[in-house]
Parts: sequence; C-alpha cells; structure tokens
Amino acid sequence: MPRVSASPPPPDASPTAGEGAATEAADKPQRGIQSLDVTGDLLAALIAAGTPLPLRDLAAAAGMAPAKAFPHLVSLQKIGLLARDAAGRYEAGPLSLELGLIGLARLSPVREADAELVGLAAATAMSVALAVPGPLGPTVVRLEESALPLHVSLRPGTVMSLVNTAIGRVFAAWVDDDVRAALLAQDELRLAGANPREGTTRDYLARLAAIRAQGVDTALDKPIPGISTVTAPVFDHTGSVCLVLAVMGPSGSLDIAREGTAAQLLIAAAERLSRRFGYMEGAAAAPL
Repeated sequence: MPRVSASPPPPDASPTAGEGAATEAADKPQRGIQSLDVTGDLLAALIAAGTPLPLRDLAAAAGMAPAKAFPHLVSLQKIGLLARDAAGRYEAGPLSLELGLIGLARLSPVREADAELVGLAAATAMSVALAVPGPLGPTVVRLEESALPLHVSLRPGTVMSLVNTAIGRVFAAWVDDDVRAALLAQDELRLAGANPREGTTRDYLARLAAIRAQGVDTALDKPIPGISTVTAPVFDHTGSVCLVLAVMGPSGSLDIAREGTAAQLLIAAAERLSRRFGYMEGAAAAPL
C-alpha cells in the first residue's frame, strides 16, 4: 500500500490544549512561598538601613514583630546569608558577600547605564552623554541625541577637559589629588583644555569642593556658546566614580538649576545606577 504522509499544520493553526494552558499559566502571576517573602522583607530592610541592626530594630524596619522575625533570621544565619557581629547585630553573611561579588563581577557599567541614558534623553527631550574614566581622563563613550540638533564636536572617544567642562570637573572632584594633578598636566590636550596652571588655582579647588557638596556640576554656554550642561557622578561599590552622566541642550531650553526638572531626573538616574553598582550612601569620600 502506498504510504500516506501526514500533512504539516497550516501556519495559522491554533496551539494545542497543552500549549495553550502553558501559555496561560506563564502569563499569570506566579505564586511563591509566603515565608520566603517574609524573609525577603527582612533582607530588604537590612539593605535599606545600610548598617548592622539588632533584632528589634530590624524587625521594626521590616514591619513585623521580633518573635515573627527571629526564626527567619536563625535560618538566614544557618545558610550564611546573614551573620551576627560581637554586639549581636545582624549583618551580611559570607554567602551574601559571595553572591554580591558574583553580581559585581558580571556588571558592565556602560551596558547597565544604557537604559537609563535612553530614558533620561526621552524624559528631558535633551541629549545625554555618558563618560567613563579613561587613561587620558574622562572619555565620552556614548551619546544619546535628542530631536533638537546640537552643533557640538562631541562624539564617542572625546576626552573632556578637567577644567573647562562640567563632565571633567565632576570626574576631577572625586579623584585623589595626585591623580588629578597628573591629569591636569596634560589638560590642554583635551576638549576645551586649559593651561595646567589654570587648574591648580584656589578658585578651581573651591569649585570642586562645591561639586562634592552639591553632587552635580553645571555649565552655561561653556565651553560651547549656546550649549549648557548639567552633570552628575555615578559611583561603584568602592565609592569611586565609574561613570559621569551629562544632560546637554540649548541654553534657552535647558534649565540647569539643581532644583530644575532636568537636574532632578539626572540625579535620580545617577543614584539608581550607583545603587545597582553596589554603592552605599556616604562611601564616596573626598579626595585625599
């Protein structure tokens, strides 16, 4: 007898009952283990505190009674996610530290910042630049342009002046004095670079101190007339500047005041990235 082969289903064939059930299940909220959710609340409270906490304070921060929190904390100690110091306060345990190191090792600051860069450009309707510490100084590696054309000579690979650009000054504000001095010796080679002596004056050092106090720097019509900038640092888990974010736009359209919308959106984006990179508030010390 001739062999009859099965015809393939038409392209628009409906999924089988099993496939449909699996898809529907995947779309529904997944039910977890309630006790682990409670444990997660305790871990989140400890992270938010940023310091070791005794049982009573940790339970209060997580919104639960100490008697309810205690068994969870015992289990967390057993598996190494938490430990207790000499004063009996709970802190990160060895397993937490190992997991954190794994996560940090996999982070790529530039890749992680990409979504924030795009979102910031959309929210401000301005161009946003991303710079990293490079061997020659703060170097632009990414530029998300807005619908408003900016006639600036800024492109990936541009190294910014530590004296005459907001990106460079933010970077310079948090590097060690000896590192900054070495970079300033070659500042005239960078975009809008200055004579080295201009970068060692009392006014320049006072400007850097003000940047550290404010957490941002601004530039009005400098170094390019008609273009203004507001910048903010992103810190890593060591408290070092790993990125600098800059919002740029026409001076008549961009409000560079720290209290302005653009600056506040910029600060929020920089803080989110810093937390993602393991930065704990207060870890970014002034240069030695």
